[in-house]
Amino acid sequence: MGITRLKRKARRNKQRSADRVSKIKQLTSTPVIANIDKEELKASFETAPKAEAKPKAKKAEVEKPAAEKAPKAEKAEKAPKAKKAPKTEEKTEE
Repeated sequence: MGITRLKRKARRNKQRSADRVSKIKQLTSTPVIANIDKEELKASFETAPKAEAKPKAKKAEVEKPAAEKAPKAEKAEKAPKAKKAPKTEEKTEE
């Protein structure tokens, strides 16, 4: 008696294990840390926004009188819900 091998299933299993190994390697890898001067980096952030900031044009302030504003709609009280009528239908057996 010969042995029947499922070649496609074997290929899928090998691919799954290879994917799993590559994911584990990616998750456990640590990034390369370069020597960075922290003080220089902090100083660059502090000076950059001040140099780039432009004075904004002032808008002419226009005041609207209170009378022109639309009044807010008042909430109406909800009417009580009607109770459901009890079922009066009876099953008839014939």
